Amino acid sequence: MKISKIIGAATIVALSATGAFAQDRTGWPDSFTVGTASQGGTYFAYGSGWANLVADELGISGGGEVTGGPMQNMALVHTGDAAFGMTTMGPARESLDGTNPIAPGLKMTNACAMFPMYQTPFSITTLKSSGITSVADIPEGAKIGFGPAGSTSDTYFPKMLETLGVKFERRNGGWSDLGGQLQDGLLDVIAFAAGVPVPAVSQLEVQTEVNIIEFTEEEQAKIMEAYPVSNFQIKADTYTTLKEPARSVSMWNFAVANCDLPESFVYEATKVVMSDNARMVNIHKAARSTVVENWDKNTFLPWHPGAAKWFNENGASIPKDMIHGSM
Repeated sequence: MKISKIIGAATIVALSATGAFAQDRTGWPDSFTVGTASQGGTYFAYGSGWANLVADELGISGGGEVTGGPMQNMALVHTGDAAFGMTTMGPARESLDGTNPIAPGLKMTNACAMFPMYQTPFSITTLKSSGITSVADIPEGAKIGFGPAGSTSDTYFPKMLETLGVKFERRNGGWSDLGGQLQDGLLDVIAFAAGVPVPAVSQLEVQTEVNIIEFTEEEQAKIMEAYPVSNFQIKADTYTTLKEPARSVSMWNFAVANCDLPESFVYEATKVVMSDNARMVNIHKAARSTVVENWDKNTFLPWHPGAAKWFNENGASIPKDMIHGSM
């Protein structure tokens, strides 16, 4: 009798420990992908890192996928071709409004906010041998690499430089490829929009001498007036080349999830990423900003119910009308 009671009690404990876990997995996908960007950029390093972390922690197959960046990620997540993706808030706004150049007229309302990542600074890198030390030094007709076509950098940086009076030849490509082209003299400038440190810049520093160009106060103010960006300083310890902070502008990045994914799956994936910031910082230093307090940097993209549940349980105040399906 005692044995049966012990067995019964053990069974109840086991069920209580595993019942919620089993229930939570109802409807979960067998695998998932995270839309990132090109190799050599922060999106690829950061995105592949948290994809692998979620896969390991939840015991499900998953990983990062090379893409064209934020605009394509919004499209992939909206259609369900990728479970998760990463985007800057400018492309997210355009996608929601139906002005994403990948699918003009299609309002991508099935991509939901998941968690804040970090700010994307806009920065300019040249070879020291070029003699270019400021935006004003960029010669007319300079060959400038703006990253993958449709990326945040490619969408906004050309317009910003045109606003500042720079006349250039536009080039596209993955960050690693563009870094190689800069080193080989095929490009004069690379205009990066990526979380810092940008892996491709760090690699260039190891191989050659570079200049990291900051905006003047006047240039920064002009850009902030014209585009959805904010004041930012690249810390001096970000790159060995920098001796003091570099003036820049930035745009916030968010992870997004397909809105049709099970609430429990997105809740658990969000929990893995957000519950241990030190672990995320080990993946990429930009994750220092991947904290609960930055939930409010999203002011328009509806949250996935699973992500919103985790955030509101951990100090956020996401209103009901900002949660997908609750509006």
